[in-house]
Amino acid sequence: MYFCHVKQSLLQDINYPADLKKLTPNQLPKLAQELRDFIIDIVSTKEGHLGASLGVVELTIALHYVFDTPSDLLVWDVGHQAYGHKILTGRKSEFHTNRQFGGIAGFPNRLESEYDVFGVGHASTSISAILGMAMASKLKGDSNKNHIAVIGDASIAAGMAFEGLNHAGVSEANLLVILNDNEMGIDPNVGALKNYLTSVKKGEKLTHQNLFEALNFTYSGPIDGHNLPILINELQRLKSCKGPQFLHVITTKGKGLESAEKDQVKYHAPGKFDKVTGLVYEKKEENGPSKYQDVFGLTLVELAEKNDKIIGITPAMPTGSSMKYMINAFPNRAFDVGIAEQHAVTLAAGFATQGFKPYCAIYSTFAQRAYDQIIHDVALQNLPVIFCLDRAGIVGEDGATHHGVFDLAFLRIIPNMIVFAPLNEIDLRNMLYTVQLGINSPIAIRYPRGKGVKQNWKLPFKAVEMGKGLCIQNGSELAVLTIGSIGNTIIELHDEFPVGKVAHYDMRFVKPLDEALLHQVFSTYKNVITLEDGCVKGGFGSAVLEFANEHNYTKTSIKILGIPDEFIEHGATEELFSSIQLSTNQIKDVILKTLS
Repeated sequence: MYFCHVKQSLLQDINYPADLKKLTPNQLPKLAQELRDFIIDIVSTKEGHLGASLGVVELTIALHYVFDTPSDLLVWDVGHQAYGHKILTGRKSEFHTNRQFGGIAGFPNRLESEYDVFGVGHASTSISAILGMAMASKLKGDSNKNHIAVIGDASIAAGMAFEGLNHAGVSEANLLVILNDNEMGIDPNVGALKNYLTSVKKGEKLTHQNLFEALNFTYSGPIDGHNLPILINELQRLKSCKGPQFLHVITTKGKGLESAEKDQVKYHAPGKFDKVTGLVYEKKEENGPSKYQDVFGLTLVELAEKNDKIIGITPAMPTGSSMKYMINAFPNRAFDVGIAEQHAVTLAAGFATQGFKPYCAIYSTFAQRAYDQIIHDVALQNLPVIFCLDRAGIVGEDGATHHGVFDLAFLRIIPNMIVFAPLNEIDLRNMLYTVQLGINSPIAIRYPRGKGVKQNWKLPFKAVEMGKGLCIQNGSELAVLTIGSIGNTIIELHDEFPVGKVAHYDMRFVKPLDEALLHQVFSTYKNVITLEDGCVKGGFGSAVLEFANEHNYTKTSIKILGIPDEFIEHGATEELFSSIQLSTNQIKDVILKTLS
């Protein structure tokens, strides 16, 4: 059992909701404090998503106290707030392994527990999922089962959430949607719905019908989400209600840790911190290379100062993408549109039709949510939208829901789309500069999470020639073709290869491929290895194979290294690369074996 130095009296005897139900209502506030302390104690040393889970401690206890989970079905939207849920549903003793390789996942996961009835990680899926379950129960003739979705006020603003509400309102299904209203996603909420919910909480007289009642939900609230007696009484009442129900709950993100309440953005996932004072321990990397996201954000501001046609757009990730720099510098030309990737892409398309140069900054994994808009609204019309895909490749502890490994494959098949992956920060900076000079088609620029490799990246701008790769090192026997930042692994290994044997080409573009360079490679080498941090099925290596097949290069052996055809779990990036045979030493061994 992992309790560190937190003194326990109630929580130590609770492993499942059945144990929780043995407590009296008067004991629950003490349990809430213990659960909150337990989360703080472990996250302070093991890291993770802190503020969201602290904010729903009382709600989590009340839900498992009142409802009969897992028979009653409970879905948490996104899952950042589900740490308390995991601790109360059989995972307390292993919670210290949260988000670590081989440990429990940072988000609810159906493979992990029967209490995790739906896997999450991306926003706004809970209402549709719980509605499907509720409608299934109705078809089975089970009228006693309860179906609950907990969704935040940032997630509920997304289109998919409203699609679910729209359907649920006419379904007559028994479901309860709980709005966890804390005025925060990862960053502060934006938009008209935020203003509406603020008016509701203030008790202001509305000039129109309650929004959720208009969608045929029976609305109750707003109530204090940190008051256990009120929560339990209201949930017990709603437990017997039929049809679509909506409960509006007010919480504070970071509740119980003063510093987390005061700086809710920083303490969303603060890293390691002092559990008593809340002081975040600064990582000793101040003098190292910058993060790719900051190279993007600061360069965009630099360019926007001279080009008033540049527009910045991000869907709810101004801090994570570093679009915050442009939002602060040019608030009339940079926009956080909330959790609305589809809208962000088509908004950018609209700007492009009017001669502006929209930079749409989206995490690679979240770009998946706007795939139709990328094809239909941008590429089909050949609009020069600039997609800046952050968190490409393996991202680490957030796991399968957040790895950006599919982008090269799903983007390169789209007509008109240019796909570029910089080797380093200088390449990223130069491409950001090049595209604002004028392009005639959409482009995706994908770059990884975390720090780069260059100490001094603020060099004078140089235009990038579209569709052209580079020879990094010549060699006589084997050619290694890389795309993006994983090419730095080969640069690190240059001195460990036999002198003059291994050539290294940074291809830079997945689309268009540098066919002249590839003809040179295939005319020279009998062995070619491709290396990418994207999926091997349909990705960069597949594009090279297609080229070789099309041009009948049958005498060249081609080996593709990349992400295998499986979902990659969570853990430290180095551990994950090792688990899929892509560590530096494993790549070196493949190259040396091929040479021999």
